[in-house]
Amino acid sequence: MNTVNISLAQSDSELYEIAQLAEEIWHEHFTPIIGEAQVNYMVEKFQSYPALQTQIKQEGYEYYQLYSSHTFAGYIGIHPEDDALFLSKLYIKKDCRGQHLATAALNFLIELCKKRGLKKIWLTCNRHNNNTLAVYDHLGFVITDEQAADIGNGFVMDDYILTYTLMDTVHQPR
Repeated sequence: MNTVNISLAQSDSELYEIAQLAEEIWHEHFTPIIGEAQVNYMVEKFQSYPALQTQIKQEGYEYYQLYSSHTFAGYIGIHPEDDALFLSKLYIKKDCRGQHLATAALNFLIELCKKRGLKKIWLTCNRHNNNTLAVYDHLGFVITDEQAADIGNGFVMDDYILTYTLMDTVHQPR
């Protein structure tokens, strides 16, 4: 059975590992959805080592490494808000998908929200990212809005906004 560990990324080397994994995941998963040019732009702007450093030092983001049986399997990026937690990033390596790591990540985030007095978790997901939308639906997220955000360089993020409202129980997938 897999043991799942989630730990706060605190060192430069941990952030660098996240940036490397981000590049791998984004090129593998998102190129068929949004194309290589937009993937390259978004990786550099939002997922690169300098971008992650800026998000942590200047914007209040936190990054966590997700390990499955001692294998670096994915990462989580969050930004606390007034009464909510913005789940900016939850990405899992292709060969580690299907191991219920997203469920473990959600349970970790639920506990974090309870400790911080936050009432919901929200995220954005590309409208054409059908597999990921199905995972979030399975985890109990609900589409609550949609947005088209101009991210510069002629690119737009065409997303659904999904929300998970916290209850007093640990999450069990539907």
